[in-house]
Amino acid sequence: AIVVLDDLRGRGRLPVLTVGTGLYLRALLEGLADAPLRSEDLRKRLLRRTERNRPGYLHRLLARMDPVAAERIGPHDAPKLVRAIEVCILAGKPMTEVHRGGQQRLPGFRPIKIGLNPPRTALYERIESRTIAMVERGWLDEVKALVGQGISNDAKPFLFIGYRELREHLEGTKILPAAIVAIQQATRRYAKRQLTWFRKESDVRWFEGFGDDAGVADSALHYLQMELFAPGSAAAGSRM
Repeated sequence: AIVVLDDLRGRGRLPVLTVGTGLYLRALLEGLADAPLRSEDLRKRLLRRTERNRPGYLHRLLARMDPVAAERIGPHDAPKLVRAIEVCILAGKPMTEVHRGGQQRLPGFRPIKIGLNPPRTALYERIESRTIAMVERGWLDEVKALVGQGISNDAKPFLFIGYRELREHLEGTKILPAAIVAIQQATRRYAKRQLTWFRKESDVRWFEGFGDDAGVADSALHYLQMELFAPGSAAAGSRM
């Protein structure tokens, strides 16, 4: 991303980033900590211990190592729990402490942040209709192809919303209407988490509505013009 941004600045272009995952934005703007790399052996040992212990073992283990991280990570989020414990063990200190150090902010840019906050009911209606449209346009065939290639159930694609539910339908454990409803519910929960995350983001100018609303688009453009071309502002190339 930094290489692309430097190229755009060199050509006098204004970078525009569309962000759905808040952690990716934070990583770009504030940098990532110098955390240890994955250890497959350690991960296998942790998963074996999980099988031998009562439910919630990983969360209890993390709570002893890093209470702050344990408060932030849900007890059933195994991938994040394993990664947090892995960092604690390999770094020899809490993951929270690791993340506080070694970060380098993105140099040479001042971000202008715009957030969209559409009515919750209308947002959920769009989520439900989009899920149906994605299935009608071949999503189930995509999942069928992954299964046909022998992709394991714990592989990355099946950690994403929708892929697991559609795989369960193909395996005969869930009828298609129920899988669609489950996808819609999971997507609504994810949208809620997105809004919660970005509400904590600093310096966001919020607009009440969708981006394809003419009034919202005009207001956002006016705000950008004021930010970019205000007297005494830096060149547009230093903005994003």
